[in-house]
Amino acid sequence: MNKQTIHYLIGGVFAFIVAMGISRFSYTVILPYMQEAFAFSRATAGFLATSNYVGYFVGAIIVGRLQIQKKRIPFLQLALVMSIVTTGLMGCTEAISVWYVLRFISGIMSAFIFVVAASLVLDQLANSRKSHLSGIFYSGVGIGIALSALIVSPIHALFNWYGTWIALAFFSSILLIFIVFFIKPIIPNTQQEPSEATVIRTSLPTSWIKWLVLAYSLEGLGYIITGTFIVSIAKESTSFQGDAVFVWFVVGIAAIPSCFIWSKLAQRWGYVMTLFIAMLLQSLGIVLPALSTNTFTIYTSAFIFGATFMGITTVATTLAKQIVPLNSHKILGVLTAGYALGQLLGPSLAGILANYTNSYQYALIGASAVVLVGAICLINGIKYEKNNSELQQIR
Repeated sequence: MNKQTIHYLIGGVFAFIVAMGISRFSYTVILPYMQEAFAFSRATAGFLATSNYVGYFVGAIIVGRLQIQKKRIPFLQLALVMSIVTTGLMGCTEAISVWYVLRFISGIMSAFIFVVAASLVLDQLANSRKSHLSGIFYSGVGIGIALSALIVSPIHALFNWYGTWIALAFFSSILLIFIVFFIKPIIPNTQQEPSEATVIRTSLPTSWIKWLVLAYSLEGLGYIITGTFIVSIAKESTSFQGDAVFVWFVVGIAAIPSCFIWSKLAQRWGYVMTLFIAMLLQSLGIVLPALSTNTFTIYTSAFIFGATFMGITTVATTLAKQIVPLNSHKILGVLTAGYALGQLLGPSLAGILANYTNSYQYALIGASAVVLVGAICLINGIKYEKNNSELQQIR
């Protein structure tokens, strides 16, 4: 593996730590502290999360339509700066209305960063014939989640909730320096996307992409309930014995190797079959706290959730790039938009339902069912894989 590819992998991991692990998902860890300080409802917590996911949805739609193929690196850098700024500003105001705006803008930037960084790194891996290492790249989200879980509580103890946001922005700024250093323009003759003659295609027809988008959209709707509220569920449970923030750490630790593991399984079992199994497993993990909120079920749910949600993203986006290999940022934008549409609906619906029933139980059951339906949408794709002697593997 050449030096440039290694640099892109490291830079991509850092970009995901900033945009996804910190800017996006650190809200899950800080949320209970903010609820304690301001006593806002579960519904408000859900609406705040939704504002971020609305932004993510808008950002995914926009970035998929932009003609930025030759300007992806400066575009990525600008989005990272904006992401860091909105993270820091969360700690500079107590106005919930401003929080809505900041989380919305942060969501837009997260989508920009996810799609552009993914297209840059996946293209570089494809050119180097190292696409099987995409799991390392996607592990950045899990690393960011684990880091935020480790540092949020100590920072909060020293600087309260507002200092936590500012400290996370400062930490992200340090990572940005490394990202700028590692992700640099490549010599023109190697920067182009693979040609039609060299791209690796899957046995799935291009028309099947609609089923992948549908399944991935349902995944976005279902997984985000756990992704938003699992720390609050643990904190509110009288039968949970442990540190609620550690639950989020378990999610991050499980997510770090999951992308690589699911990628390897996809090469062996087929990408659609692997997605199907991962979503079935995640559906089980989501529903566990609805059955009981004791220590074992919550930690088990957190582990299963962490072990599947980024693995599903890794396999789904890699499969999409195989089905439609050229202009990768466009198909990744479509896929991410569907995912984001599910995400923006999930937290608000769950928050309203939790307020009405005074429990997260029914929201979790519904989320589990949605992910299960998404898995069922993939069954017809499994048939395509079985009808071919061998699914072409990413090398």
